[in-house]
Formats: sequence, structure tokens, C-alpha cells
Amino acid sequence: MLTDSLAEAIAAAEKIIEGAPHIRNDQDLVDGYDYLAGSIQASLHMAWAYDTQFPFFASSTGPYTKMGLDNPDTLYFHANVSDRCEYVVSGTRGTTTDLSFQILKGDYSPVDVPDSLTAFDDRSIDIAPDGTFELHFGRPSDLPNHFTLSDGSSMIVVREVYSDWSADRGTLKIRRVGSEGEVPAGRTKEAVAKRYSTAGKMLLGRLRTFLQFPQWFYLNLEVNTLAEPRLTPGGLSTQYSSAGHYDLRDDQAMIITVPKSDAPYQGFQLGSMWYISLDYIHHQTSLTADQAQTDPDGNIRLVVSAHNPQVTNWIETTGHRRGYAQFRWQRVSREITAADGPTVEVVDFDQVSARLPFYEDNKISPEDFALRIEARRDAFANRMLG
Repeated sequence: MLTDSLAEAIAAAEKIIEGAPHIRNDQDLVDGYDYLAGSIQASLHMAWAYDTQFPFFASSTGPYTKMGLDNPDTLYFHANVSDRCEYVVSGTRGTTTDLSFQILKGDYSPVDVPDSLTAFDDRSIDIAPDGTFELHFGRPSDLPNHFTLSDGSSMIVVREVYSDWSADRGTLKIRRVGSEGEVPAGRTKEAVAKRYSTAGKMLLGRLRTFLQFPQWFYLNLEVNTLAEPRLTPGGLSTQYSSAGHYDLRDDQAMIITVPKSDAPYQGFQLGSMWYISLDYIHHQTSLTADQAQTDPDGNIRLVVSAHNPQVTNWIETTGHRRGYAQFRWQRVSREITAADGPTVEVVDFDQVSARLPFYEDNKISPEDFALRIEARRDAFANRMLG
């Protein structure tokens, strides 16, 4: 059958999920099957979106197609390109905190991260007073807003980053120069079969890669710690990150203290052992500096725990005793140093109030916390990513 290649890949993918080294209980496995469903969707989506002659910006990851410790504050888009062609990218700058572009060579694999050939944010481009912009990608040129597609360039990735979730997203489109008057060739049975086969290969590569990724960047760190900030691997020129992994009993809490940064974007999130974000729509598993409460001394104090400590900056583990934690600072204009980074203290849950120096200011009623969750749901719904 034409779909046999994909069916075989899905069966192999299920074995990868079931054999993952971090599985300890049924919930870990259920999360894995859920992750598998999103990965199948994403692989089909990306295989059918692939077109270097008539590209569009496709959503790379979202609430139902998560991968790579996806940032709840970021919209991810990608378009496949050829280094033999010229492209025009145009759009309108929204009111989100950051808009960044990256040209990639190659793809993620279990042994490698794709090369970043160019990375920049919208501070490097000319934007008209009405918020519109036009960028050119292709052979070397002295034209304004032009960026070179070096040999091997295969993808343009765009990230639109929210600090305030009520901000407005922008618009984005891409066209190949010379495509005017042309139309894509009709589908053939062979072409469709190839896309099914490609989707299967993408699925297996995706799962194998992101089970290895934490080994490269996280699991060699001491548990319940966060590393000093460093430039994020992968070539993002404007982003620093501090990463770690946690393991907390139900009667424990992790108190994280971090200075509120002068960087336009500062965000924190938790992820599951499948290296994807926890449910950030119905639970407060992430906070930006704009969303978080800042104490009078200029520090943000987050409480990571299974139970509600009745403080504004509660980060919910949603039943995940173990997982990943990460800070990001983005659109930076200076080096982010250890002085900007977090400190971590693990305490008994009933000691949280005593360990927070501004506890009386931090308290929140269950009713007001529920309103925060409703605000998250409404803000996310406005992104229209369902």
C-alpha cells in the first residue's frame, strides 16, 4: 500500500516511545503516546508543506505538535528554501516583544544540530512607519534588507516572541522571485508516496533527536540546579538561556530567585521528560517577567511544586515529578552573566512561606489565581493556533 512506509515508521516510533530510558510509570508512557500523536501530525504537516518553489510559512510547532522544549511564549514558523533561488519575505511587525529570523543548513539529527548560517532580529532590518517590511534572501547583494543564502541553506525560521500574551501577532509571507505566472505541478502517485515516506523519516528522526538532546545540554547537570546563563546553542544571536532538570517529591518545592532583567524578554518554563513544554494553556507552567510578580528588591521568586503554595508565581508541575526547567533572555543588548542568572533552593513544601522574604506580598487567593488561568486561556485563544 502507498502508506506502508509511514505505517512502518509509526510502528517503529511506538517502540522508540515505549523504550525511552526515562519511563518509570504509566503516566510517563501516556505522556509519550500523546507526544507521539503530536509528532505524527507535525511530520505529516512538514512533509506536505515542503516546497522550495512555492513556499509558505508553516507553523513549526504548536500546542498539539510540540518538540524541542518549545517555548510557550513563541510562535514558530519555517519555510523551506533553495540556495539556488531568490526569495522575498514581507509582512507586518506586530506588537510582540521580539521578531527574529534564522537561516539553517541541514536538519536536526540524533548526532547533530543544524548549522545556523545567519541569525538576526528585526533591529537589523528597515521597518516602515506603518510596521510593514520586506526582506530579500538569495545571492550576495548590497541591497538593503538583503541576506545571503549560503551554500546548503535549506530553511528560514521565524520566531515571534511574546512577553505580554495580550500583544498582537504580526503577518508574514514568502514568495520565490520569478514565480509570477507559474503554478505548481499536479500531484502524482509517486510524489505522494514520497511524501508519506519523507513523513515517516521525519517522525523517526524527530523522536530520536529529541530524546538525545537533553543528554547534550541538560542531564549532565546536577539535578535541581540551573546552569549559569550562556548563549543558546543553535546560533540564536539574541538569546541566552539557563537550563536544568528537576526531581521533586510531592512534599518538596523548588524556590527559584532571579533578578528581573533589563532584557526585553525574560521567560521561564517547565518541560516534561519528553523534552516538550507542559500544558501552558490551562496551567501556569511558565511565566515571563511581564506576567510574574516582582518583589520590592527587584527579584522574581518562582515556586515550583506539585501543590498550590497560594503565591502568585506558583509554577505548576501538573503531576510531573521530574522534568526540565529553562530560563531564556532574548533581544539582549549585552552579555547575560552569572549575576543575571537564577539561584535555586529546594525546601519542604510547608517551609515555602518562611523562605519567601516577601511572602505577604506574594500571596494570592484561589479565586484570583483562577482568574490568571482564564487570562492565559483567552490570550492563547487569540493566537488562533488550534
